[in-house]
Parts: sequence; structure tokens; C-alpha cells
Amino acid sequence: MFSYMRKILRINLSNKKVSCEPLKDEIIKKFIGGRGFGAWILWSELPPKVNALGSENKMVISAGPLAGTKAQGAHRLMVQFKSPLTGTYFRSVCGGFFAAEMKSAGYDALIIEGRGEKPTYIYIHDESLEFRDASEISGMTTDATREFLYDETDRKARMLIIGPAGERLVKFAAIVTDNLRTASRGGGGAVMGSKNLKAIVIKGSKKPEIYDEKTFNDAVKEQVEKIKGSPGIESLRNFGTSMAVYPEYIGGCCPSYNYRQEELQNIEAFKPENIAGYIVKHYGCFGCMVRCGKIFKISKGPYAGFVGDMPEYETLWSFGVNLGNTNIESIIYANMLADLYGLDTISCGVAIGFAMELYEKGIIGKSETDGLHLRWGDPDIIPELVRRIALRIGIGNLLAEGVREAAKVIGRGAEKYAMHIKGLELPGHDPRRAKSRGLSLLTSPIGASHTIGGFVGEERGLPYKGKHIDPFTTGGKGEMTKETQCEHALIETGVWCLFVNMSAELYSKLLYAATGIEEFKDPKTLLICGERILNLERAFNVREGFNGSYDKMPERITKEPIPRSAPSKGQVFEEEVLLKDYYRACKWDERGIPTKEKLVELGLEDVAQKLNL
Repeated sequence: MFSYMRKILRINLSNKKVSCEPLKDEIIKKFIGGRGFGAWILWSELPPKVNALGSENKMVISAGPLAGTKAQGAHRLMVQFKSPLTGTYFRSVCGGFFAAEMKSAGYDALIIEGRGEKPTYIYIHDESLEFRDASEISGMTTDATREFLYDETDRKARMLIIGPAGERLVKFAAIVTDNLRTASRGGGGAVMGSKNLKAIVIKGSKKPEIYDEKTFNDAVKEQVEKIKGSPGIESLRNFGTSMAVYPEYIGGCCPSYNYRQEELQNIEAFKPENIAGYIVKHYGCFGCMVRCGKIFKISKGPYAGFVGDMPEYETLWSFGVNLGNTNIESIIYANMLADLYGLDTISCGVAIGFAMELYEKGIIGKSETDGLHLRWGDPDIIPELVRRIALRIGIGNLLAEGVREAAKVIGRGAEKYAMHIKGLELPGHDPRRAKSRGLSLLTSPIGASHTIGGFVGEERGLPYKGKHIDPFTTGGKGEMTKETQCEHALIETGVWCLFVNMSAELYSKLLYAATGIEEFKDPKTLLICGERILNLERAFNVREGFNGSYDKMPERITKEPIPRSAPSKGQVFEEEVLLKDYYRACKWDERGIPTKEKLVELGLEDVAQKLNL
């Protein structure tokens, strides 16, 4: 029993029953861990068409096989569920310390099912589990909840918490850890809220065992040296991902004004040297040498005195460039509110940009905005809208449903300005700028996620597997996208941080040395596992009624060329040709459905049978 704890803890909130189930060798070898475990459990246990906010929905919280070990970057947490925002299978990821602590408590995964009669939090301490009354902390922000639970449990415990947004079932409510890292996307916080589950607190005393300590330690040393030699590692240490905003904007990737891509005045505010002035502390996740996390302090302006987690690239984009806002203090403050209320900053910022454009075009007026004047770049209105969305006040109640549903309610052509794929709001990476990255956004099983595939270096002109890649061409992008999506699925069995640049070859070395499982010696076997997971996730969505008709970009991306001066000027996204190339590479049919032959090839015969293929 090496590296894995070989246990899954099933927790039913309805009847308060708890069972500890063995993690079978068959599932380990087929799905490895993390994203693989959750995809398999949801496919196996969730009936089709369940209400995402009903008691029938389940949440799987899982770690990778190397969580809690010396390996760098293998300690992220995977949270999986049917999404109330998209209606699809969903996976959300976060850093921090919870995954390592869950392994220390003796579990590879938790399955949360049912619904509590009243607000509840769960306290897990090794083999012990208590259902505790959360009435006193109901309605509290995430930081206040954390301090209350520290006093009630153990100050060394780790936590997953929802804020007021999750309790109010905001469709893009986040799950927040004790150190303010978040599993943000897709509405996992709303799923917890629908289950009357305010928090999960965990404390353990065990340690994963390693099969071959010397070989494992040697592989970790190899990993450390590769990280030290990675391009950009010092910038990540100094600035975190905030350092990417300015160069990505100049390169035409970071989109402004709800993807209109108009010129943004004072973009220099996002230069790394300006951002650095707010950073007062650096931190990392469990055992991390990169330490990309940053603590900010605001020393001037109307938000002076506030201290908290520094916004990363996506938040500086969503509350900044996306909204025409170059007031860094405003963005930092809005991000802090989102962390305390428990909101996904990407979806929240896109929802605000959607409302601003509708207001600008006269599609909605002050009677629908609670009298607020929704002006682009107004630094004061953004934090106020974050608050209203989290608490479902006025127009915030509508935007809390996400842009797809809000556009349906508003009508009057509002759908044209809703920037989403499958209901998930687009991130800060313009698909017109890098076609493989855009194709991955389009075909991702969870909607517009920038962390689930696509070649990250495409927009920077970096070579892909030794070959120069033109980001603006369509040729070969289907195969590249399919490969990177399978590689990402494999990495997320880890659950590896993307910043450690994990290869299948190094993962294989570490995994075999840690577990002693013969099948993990071959990197090709691991890559097949990644493809298996991607196809299983697609099959889940097919069973829910989704097919290629949901692989649809907003009209703005396919028909409106980028207007501003940038390398991507004049580009659109060629959806039809790229999709055909991708389906062909995946060996799916013209409807975007995995073929029986492909599923059988991947050892998913029973999946093919259930889909009647």
C-alpha cells in the first residue's frame, strides 16, 4: 500500500451515514487519481439529468497519488460535480494544503452526497468524522468562518469553505480554502450550498509510504533542477501570474471591453514593476519551491489599509482590462471581496462586462440596474457589483445566474454580448489570438476553461514538440489540441500544478518509484489514461444531451476581427474548420460524439454500451 491510502470516504448528509470504501486496484490502474477518479465516480454514480442543485448531485473531492510526498507541485485538489452553471460534467482545481491533509487523514477521495436538514459542517480527524451544526457560521464570510472553525476544531486543520455567495446559490460561487486558494469555476460553492454544507474541516496524522525511496528522491531532484531551469520561474516567484497581464495585452491575447478588443488607455498600470509595489509577502502551496502566491497591501486611495491575497492574471484581467479599469487598488479590493464572499472572479468579471455593454448600448437602463450608471472603467462600481452579485441584490440577482441565463431573461438581443461556451464564461485569453488554445476552450468538457488543454506557448511563439507553431493558422490544430487536452487530463490525475511543467516521462518515474505499480513504468500507458479520461468526460456530457452543437463560440469571436493594434489584428476564429479537424483527430463522429471503436480501444466498453453506440 504505497503512496495511495487506498480509501474513499463516502459522506451522506441526508442520513448522516459515513462509510469507508476500498480504492480498487482496477480503478487506480485505469484512472491513476485526481481528475480520473472523479470522472469515473460521477459517470458511475450520477443518474442522467439530475438537478445540479438537488440532493441527488454528488461532489467528489480527490487528491493525486503523490499528494503529501516530497514531489513538487503534486498537492493540488480536484473537485468534481455536475455544474449548476453549465449543466455539464465539471472539474474545478485549487492549490493550498487540503489535498495533502486529506492524504494525512488516510483518504484518496471524499464523496459528498445528499443534503443536510440544516446548515452543517463536517469535521474529519483521521478515522473520526463529526457532523456539526453550522447555524452560527451561516452567512459568514470565508475569513470569519475560518477563524470560528479554528477555535472549534484545530488551528492546524485545513478547510474547504463557502461564503454567502455559495449559500445563496450563485451559479458561479467558489469553494475557498483556509489560505484563500479557490476551486472557483463552475459553481462548486453553489453545489455545497445546495447541500447545506458550509465547510469541510480535516486534520490527519498519517504519511504516505514510498515504494522505492532512493529512486523517488532522485526523481524529485531531477524535477527540482528542471523547475530551476524553467523559463519565467523567477518572474513567477517575484510577481506570480500578474506579471503576464501587460505582455499578454501587447501581444493581443488579453482582451479588453468584453472581448471587443478596443485600445485600453493607461495599460502601463499593469506592468510588472507597478504591480510589484503592492506585494508585501510571498507564499506557496504545500511543499512548493515556486511560491507564486502573493499578499498585497493597499497604502493609498479609498481602499488604503486593506491586506489580502494578490489578484492573479485572470482577476487582473476580469476586473481590470476586461472592464476598461486600470485602477489597480479597485481590482485588488474587488478580488478581496470575491474571496470573502466566495465567487469565481472570471465569471463575475465577465458578467459585469456583459452588463456594462448592455447598458452602453441601451439594451438595459437604470430601471434595471438599480439606478447604477454602469460605465466602463469606473473603479467604484466594480466592487459594488461584486457585492450585489454575491448577495443577489437587484441586478446582482440576475447576473448571479451567469451570462447565458441572464441573456435569456433579458432578451432584446442580449445573447450577442454574452461571452461564454456551454454556459461557462470565457477567461482572459482571446481564441482569435491562438487557434489551438481557442479550440481547447471550444471543445473542453466543462466549457471555456483555459487550464484544461491547449498549448500555452502558442500565443508566445514558442515551439511545440520542437516545431515552430504559427498561432494564426488552422492546419494541424485539431491534433495539437487533442494531444494537449489528453496531456492535461493526465497531469490532473497528479494533481500537478501547471507551473512545474510535468512531462509524462518524469511523471512515470515519480509514480512508479512512489507506488511500485508496474503499469506506471510506461509513459505511453499514462498518456492513454489521459485520453481515456477526456473521452469519459465527453461521454458524460453526451448522456446529458450535449453534443457538438454545444461546441459554439460567441458570435463576436467568429465574426468580428480583432480591431486594435496587436499581432492578432484582423483575426477571427475559424470555428467550423477547426472543429472538423479536432473531431477527426479524436476519432469522434461529425456530431462530436466518441465512436464505439474509440471507447472500446480505451477500455470503456461499458460506457459505449450505456450510450447505445
